[in-house]
Amino acid sequence: MPTNCIEDLAVTDQTHPIATPAQAQAQAHPVGFVGLGIMGRPMALNLRRAGWPLFVHARRAEAMAPLVTAGAFACPTPAEVASQVDILFTMVADTADVEHVILGHEGILAGARPGLVVVDMSTISAAATRVMARRLADHGVELLDAPVSGGETGAIQGSLSIMVGGTATAFARALPLFQVLGKNIVHVGGHGAGQVCKACNQVVISQTLAGVGEALLLARAAGVDPAKVRAALLGGSAQSKVLEMHGQRMIDRNFAPGFKARLHQKDLRLVLEAAQELGLALPGTALAAQYLNALVGRGHGELDSSALYEILEVANGRGPDSEN
Repeated sequence: MPTNCIEDLAVTDQTHPIATPAQAQAQAHPVGFVGLGIMGRPMALNLRRAGWPLFVHARRAEAMAPLVTAGAFACPTPAEVASQVDILFTMVADTADVEHVILGHEGILAGARPGLVVVDMSTISAAATRVMARRLADHGVELLDAPVSGGETGAIQGSLSIMVGGTATAFARALPLFQVLGKNIVHVGGHGAGQVCKACNQVVISQTLAGVGEALLLARAAGVDPAKVRAALLGGSAQSKVLEMHGQRMIDRNFAPGFKARLHQKDLRLVLEAAQELGLALPGTALAAQYLNALVGRGHGELDSSALYEILEVANGRGPDSEN
């Protein structure tokens, strides 16, 4: 067992045996995971349950406990994780967090060996990703940017959509692990391409959320059952995952976080910063960003981003109990 990484935060879980097809690969390729929040924890658990020896780090010991229970090693720093593994995943909140985890004091670079592949699955700046890729390459370390779509449910089910930027060689090394985490895995292009693809994803998602919210608000204001409108729309050209999942959230007013509004707000900030750099007008995205700004400004940043429906209600003077 590594000197500084421990497996005694909890008793090792015996209910998830090592999967036979992965076992030989896993023993040769220890894997690291840094960042064990709503998304990172179930993703890391899926890797461990698939049989990969796993070394983890999180700021809070309690966040690592479920992984240790499943047989992972808890490490005190990202550098210690990096010193033990061949492929290391990161899943944290924003660009500054990734920079700190990778380049900061006791960060990944401080413990990395040449040949390490770092897979950043956070949603961050494409420009900052390219800078970090160059810094890591100077030390013989590869970076893949691999943001995801699918939310907490996709992370738990291992059904995420994964959009990857980086070299084909590094992508090939990471692919068996991606196949544990997701179902739709696309190598989009070079460094930063994954982040650009995720920005495009957020453009579509944010405006579709607003459109679904407007449609359901219109139905309710006209005295038509929004649930029946949703059911009808799901059978036609308006069908979408957003209408299916988040439309139901809006009808039920169930805004427990799957993807927090404050994180969606951050993503759209990145989109609009990229648009400014490229000289693009993205007015629909800018409007959706304003809805999220208002939602977070009202103190609801921890709710699911589908709660922007409440901002549409406020803008129209129609609360949830309105008869109009």
